[in-house]
Amino acid sequence: MERFDVAVVGAGPAGSTAAYRLARAHARVLLVDKVVFPRDKPCGGGLTMRAVRQLPFPVEPVVEDRITRARCRLRYGSTVEHVSARVLCLMTQRRRLDAFLVEQAAAAGVEFRDGVHVDVEADTALRVDGARIEVEAVIGADGANGTTARSLGLGGAVVNGVALEGNLPYERLPGGQWKGTLVLELGTVPGGYGWIFPKGDHVNVGVGGWGSEGPHLRRHLRILCEHYGIELRELSNVRGHRLPMRRPGNVLARGRGLVVGDAAGALDPVSGDGIYEALVTARLAAEHTLALLAGEIVTLEAYQAAVQQELDPLASAGWAAKIALDRFPWAVFTVMRLPVTWHVIEKLMLGEVAHPGEARGAGRRALQVVEGLARLTRNPRTAAA
Repeated sequence: MERFDVAVVGAGPAGSTAAYRLARAHARVLLVDKVVFPRDKPCGGGLTMRAVRQLPFPVEPVVEDRITRARCRLRYGSTVEHVSARVLCLMTQRRRLDAFLVEQAAAAGVEFRDGVHVDVEADTALRVDGARIEVEAVIGADGANGTTARSLGLGGAVVNGVALEGNLPYERLPGGQWKGTLVLELGTVPGGYGWIFPKGDHVNVGVGGWGSEGPHLRRHLRILCEHYGIELRELSNVRGHRLPMRRPGNVLARGRGLVVGDAAGALDPVSGDGIYEALVTARLAAEHTLALLAGEIVTLEAYQAAVQQELDPLASAGWAAKIALDRFPWAVFTVMRLPVTWHVIEKLMLGEVAHPGEARGAGRRALQVVEGLARLTRNPRTAAA
């Protein structure tokens, strides 16, 4: 029977990075995934500089574009544009990023096995292609549709978002500024937005919103495409995916098991992006698991409080912005026109402030307007999925 210190189930950004950090600290780590790598994954593929700060190594080999411009439009009408002197976001493809992260983990000493069937039996044992493996701890990183959380008795009800996206070569786009530019169409999908994100030789075009918008996403995507002179049928690799967002009472750790990233419902409510949250939970998971292996703690349950302390202020602000934009789009868009608002957004994307509550002066007052609008409607944490 094989033995490892830690088994990490799922080799996305959260799983691979947690495995890397553990191996660098001399833990014996098994990283498993049911899919053969490299593999495609529906995702906008943006790495904010805030997220990049969480990585323990550079990702330059997989960067396809650098974002310095954001163009936001409200319901295909009024536009506001912000140009930064600094790079706000790196663009990549999840196929390339995830394969690169796995390579870094393997180079650090992680045992990686892909294309395998995994059955987590307990927080100290699992079966990989039928063979039993014993471990000291299990980290569930197998995403929104994974089974590890359920096997460990973790998780809980989530607020579901949904997204639909596809790719289009640059030569099929109308003229305009696409390279280095995030294009956001606000107020076009209930609980979400439409986007056009630049990649190496193509753009990613998509829409996302509340889970209840699932049956209507193709129509929303077609409307977005029409406004940019794109035929929906021209998009390739059109795929949908679920965006689970955790509720405050969700259990993220029990005994010697915990969950990270999408498996923990750790997503930004307003953007639907989860890479920053994945990397934060990976770091915290590695820290607590190493403490467990060293005998400093006997369970991983303190991980829950650590995640809440680090991510809840940002998530609360994200829920406020999401609800306010959904119910009062013109008011929020007016606030977004203020230079001071963009100053705060830029600092958030750069990771120079941990959450909007750290903003000061006029920037804080602008965001208080958004929070006030959110309070006029129902609690976003109990919004219908």
